[in-house]
Amino acid sequence: MSDLRPENGATKRVRWAQAFPELGTEPIPTDRCLSPEYFALEREKVFKCVWLKVGRVEEIPKPRDYKVKRLDFANTSVILVRGEDGRIRGFHNICSHRGNKVVWGDDTYGLRGTTRGKSFVCHFHGWAYNLNGELVGVPQEELFFGLDKCQNGLPAIATDTWEGFIFINLDPANKQSLKDFIGEHADRLAGFPFEAMTAVYEYYTVLNCNWKIAWDAFSEAYHVSTVHAGSFPGVFDAEVKQVGMYGIHHGGAAHQKPSPPVSPVAALSYQLATASIAKPGFRSSLPARINPDRDPDFVFDQSAVFPNFLVHVSEGLYFTHQFWPVSLDKTLWEGIQYFLPARDAGERFSQEFGQVLQRNAWLEDTGTMEATQSALSSGVKKFFHFQDGEVMLRHNYQVIEEYVNRP
Repeated sequence: MSDLRPENGATKRVRWAQAFPELGTEPIPTDRCLSPEYFALEREKVFKCVWLKVGRVEEIPKPRDYKVKRLDFANTSVILVRGEDGRIRGFHNICSHRGNKVVWGDDTYGLRGTTRGKSFVCHFHGWAYNLNGELVGVPQEELFFGLDKCQNGLPAIATDTWEGFIFINLDPANKQSLKDFIGEHADRLAGFPFEAMTAVYEYYTVLNCNWKIAWDAFSEAYHVSTVHAGSFPGVFDAEVKQVGMYGIHHGGAAHQKPSPPVSPVAALSYQLATASIAKPGFRSSLPARINPDRDPDFVFDQSAVFPNFLVHVSEGLYFTHQFWPVSLDKTLWEGIQYFLPARDAGERFSQEFGQVLQRNAWLEDTGTMEATQSALSSGVKKFFHFQDGEVMLRHNYQVIEEYVNRP
């Protein structure tokens, strides 16, 4: 094992390097965020081969409801539709006639709607596909030459759900079930009432940075005392806790400092709150494997589902981050907050206060990313130097490296 003593002589324990020696302590090459060749391998061997979260079941609650999600890394968009049988299916959004999109519209951040009938109809020439993806209507079909409608439906995509999150896998040869892919996370988060939290606040933007730069900014607590000095001054502990590695996935927990400062408006919000990530001592009904010791300073648990999905659970709320590669140095970031529906004006005020404060913290986080990419692009620095608390970043880079080096 490498020498685990901090070079500056600090006496703080390097607990995670000792807990996960297989991750090493060496610097990580920065070219993993700068190399076009490496990015191409990530697209082909990671994003086109694993299960990816693309939505929530509440987004398409009724038969004929659909969502279209654009995936720039694969040069495609995906139709998710709930069939008459209640099952959610996924298809590539491409017509078998001339290759046009079947569902049109701005699908950058997810286009949602309901089919007028029981089929999708291509706007170009009117080819119709039912909710199972089957080609059921071809205008002037008699003029085609041996057209087999059974062989020309919408190209199907493997689709499944976990805890109400909709996942797809673009690899036609994939043989791994979503359940096996999620692994131990399924047990860790079982019992959390995701489905009850239907008050939703969504934020999106395209950032000029590599997708891993965006991921890194949300995967450690080392930055909280500096980056979040404006939104949460003196509130959060800068040490990640309760870290666990679950195969290709990982998790950890954020904690607050004992007796953090509280502004008058925040105090009123906490008084009225059904949920808050900063209200002291407000933790009681989480699944048994989340904050198992019921530490009163626990704030939220972060579960990282490889490759690009973070889900954070707290008492009475949860929020997610997702990082979609658009190009080598562009990333679509999606941040979504979920709350229990407010029952009165006081709860609504508290909810709005909390979500805006959280949004401001996210703006502080995203504000670092483009500067990081810009500075790295100079090529001056060849390595990242991760400290012990950045162990989840180290794990993520190692898993990605294993995937891109697969035959």
